[in-house]
Amino acid sequence: MHIHILGICGTFMGGIAAIAKQLGHRVSGCDANVYPPMSTQLEDLGIELKQGYLTEHLVDEPDLVIVGNAMSRGNPMVEYILDRNIAYISGPQWLLENVLKDRWVLAVSGTHGKTTTSSMLAWILEYAHMKPGFLIGGIPQNFDCSARLGDTPFFVIEADEYDTAFFDKRSKFVHYRPRTLVINNMEFDHGDIFDDLSDIQRQFHHLIRMVPSNGLILSPKNEQAITETIGQGCWTPTEFSVDDNDINAGWHANKLKADGSEFTVSFKGAVQGTVKWDLIGDFNIENGLMAIAAARHAGVPSHVATEALAEFINTKRRLELKGTVNNICVYDDFAHHPTAITKTLAGVRSHVGKSTERENRIIAVLEPRSNTMKSGVHKDTLAHSLVDADYVFIFQGGQVQWSVDDLIADCHQPCIVDDDLEVFIDKILATAHTGDTIVVMSNGGFGGIHDKLLSKL
Repeated sequence: MHIHILGICGTFMGGIAAIAKQLGHRVSGCDANVYPPMSTQLEDLGIELKQGYLTEHLVDEPDLVIVGNAMSRGNPMVEYILDRNIAYISGPQWLLENVLKDRWVLAVSGTHGKTTTSSMLAWILEYAHMKPGFLIGGIPQNFDCSARLGDTPFFVIEADEYDTAFFDKRSKFVHYRPRTLVINNMEFDHGDIFDDLSDIQRQFHHLIRMVPSNGLILSPKNEQAITETIGQGCWTPTEFSVDDNDINAGWHANKLKADGSEFTVSFKGAVQGTVKWDLIGDFNIENGLMAIAAARHAGVPSHVATEALAEFINTKRRLELKGTVNNICVYDDFAHHPTAITKTLAGVRSHVGKSTERENRIIAVLEPRSNTMKSGVHKDTLAHSLVDADYVFIFQGGQVQWSVDDLIADCHQPCIVDDDLEVFIDKILATAHTGDTIVVMSNGGFGGIHDKLLSKL
């Protein structure tokens, strides 16, 4: 079968392409921008790539078109497909019908931590010789690809609540039918498609309704939005990560180092093992607990899972150290929500220690780029999320629909704003000195700012 994919260079759609190729299909695709690293990965698989959404790409009419959720009515290829009655389907629906319906699906959902936790979980299963399939919305560095079909019934998927396609406005994850479901957290996000948190809870409850009674739902204890959602009806056993006051009730981590780089794991009060890894931050401990718990449900002993995490290499763009020059560290992080920003900076602070006028300073560099952030939904909580930084730099690109003047006033530390990237970089360089940690946070490429900073430092 010849399958053509619209929006093929997105991480999810690129993963769909790779899996379709492994199933033996002829695969082609197009995107507004075809560029590395995804284009290189796909070309290496023998997938035909075309630039732009041009109707001539469909002259050699495919048997099926898989439509990415970035496509909308008015796109010339979408109109061409509809007018000529060419068969089409969404990526999540295709995945369900062709891969997931016969698999043990381990789905990792939540507002934050999906990519990291699903990467950890896939690696634990791989370490345990279970050869899982997976589709991850990032680049897991323990593997040489972001998606594969796998050789066993187990399939790990990053389960996104974003909508499916222009013709299917349900969340992607309702197509995945998991047996093991992780809900890391639940907050308001994606303000371009959801009106409020209750809209998001409704989609999550649709997902919960699909988990079988012989499945398992894993989540934090005492997170109100999750508790409310499960309270709407749940027909599946649950396990929780717990706080220090309830260590015998579920999963628990005891930090051996303040920055989270070493901790013991317990389940119902019994120690399961110790994790000593290169990651930092309480949020990564939380991700690790969920991955260990999900792997246990699939049959991996917890002590094996803790051994696996000792060899886990963090996913690209998740507090990834890009380089160190003159004892100035530059990190890249995908954080684009106040909670994620708070946790990222708290993790860095616990790692570098308390700052002084000349030591252990954190310079936070933020691009408000997500649809929700650009619209100003989180502007009132943004200043507080930056509390662990000593200096704050905000890049106000042309699509930011709100003024950051109030943010500047609310920040307790110096807050510098600019809309010219080169000038912006020069201002960061003028502030940085030996011993500083620069944390760049954006869900986009940010104009290659990381390499530019490193080259000029």
